[in-house]
Amino acid sequence: MDENPASQWMSASPQDPLEAKFFWTGGPVEVAADTWFASLGSGVTAFDTRDGLVLVDTGTRLFAGEMADGLRARTDLPVHTAIYTHGHIDHAFGLDAFLVEGQAAPHVVAQERMAERFARYARSPRHNATVNSRQFGGRDDDPAFQGEELRFGYPTHEPTRYYQHSLELDVGGTAFELHACRGETDDHTWVYCPERRVLCTGDLIIWGVPNAGNPQKAQRYPWDWAKGLRAMAETGAATLCPGHGGPVVNDPRLVRRILQDTAAFLEEIVNRTLAVLEDGSPPHVDVVRRVKLPESAAPWLQPVYDEAEFIVRNVIRYYGGWWSGRPSELKPSPRADVAAELAALSGGPGALLVRAVELAPHDMPLACHLADYALEAAPDDPAIAEGVAALYTDRGARETSLMATNLYRSAAAGALKRLSSS
Repeated sequence: MDENPASQWMSASPQDPLEAKFFWTGGPVEVAADTWFASLGSGVTAFDTRDGLVLVDTGTRLFAGEMADGLRARTDLPVHTAIYTHGHIDHAFGLDAFLVEGQAAPHVVAQERMAERFARYARSPRHNATVNSRQFGGRDDDPAFQGEELRFGYPTHEPTRYYQHSLELDVGGTAFELHACRGETDDHTWVYCPERRVLCTGDLIIWGVPNAGNPQKAQRYPWDWAKGLRAMAETGAATLCPGHGGPVVNDPRLVRRILQDTAAFLEEIVNRTLAVLEDGSPPHVDVVRRVKLPESAAPWLQPVYDEAEFIVRNVIRYYGGWWSGRPSELKPSPRADVAAELAALSGGPGALLVRAVELAPHDMPLACHLADYALEAAPDDPAIAEGVAALYTDRGARETSLMATNLYRSAAAGALKRLSSS
């Protein structure tokens, strides 16, 4: 194996645009004249102009150096302007790696809500570390996130210019159109370069079901997201550079189809969820069960990261508040007390676990409810902990989305952690 990991991805490019999936890494690929796209962890697009480079996104600190090395094999221009599509750490924290020695500080442009995002990160670093440990590491205390994430309140280069709705920039005679669009975040920007017909979507396109339902993160906005995608489709873009995955190069029909398909997918989820809410405002879990989820065979709408059911729940959260709709859950008894009572009625925590294991082959969701109660009723019982961990390990292996897989893996790890600490 090559000892230089950068050389393994720098020459990669999607052979077929439909193979440019979420986990694709590659680049720099020349996607238009004097324009390059690379993706390692997340996508970065570089535009060569007379005044220097314009970067749309900058990657994460962990991977930006390898992408910058690849880009510097193509151009030695300083970075004039960086545009952050949103404030997530895999898009707005890697700028240092792209700067050339001795260059002037670059301009950094972002939507105005990004300042509040960074302030929120600074106020809740341990919470952020834990939820990202679960989401990406499959446990509550993955050292990679507990160590790194705690430093990510603010990026090294904060925005120097904020805009509200839209902004036109001219850098070295090249025009860039910036448009705000609430979607995965409330501070999101999509960027279009009309001269080169290059569209940079950030995470509004990720080669998978849109991340509009993340179970642990802040509110998402699929209705506004869909509007933004339809606006992008009207630009006539020939090339699409996504937030994750590979680019679509010089194929305006495919670009338009991806944008319109994704918009329609989100609109269907929102409309179907609201229709059920309007039918008597049933308890939230019943809404989720009653919404018929849209399906698609398109490679850009597969549940590899997020999934449609989670988007339904995000719509409910926005329109329905925090209460589940179950009367007992308005001001509930402590879970441990409920678990102890159910265990007593069932013949003990062991009986709950035995029944959970029996149910698992044909009703895994119900099995997991019983497993939770068993563990909460007997948190120090090694046999219960091991049984629950095995159940959640099995459930995680059955899932397709990264989020569901890792959150169930985290549940398994948490059960065993109780065992090791007892």
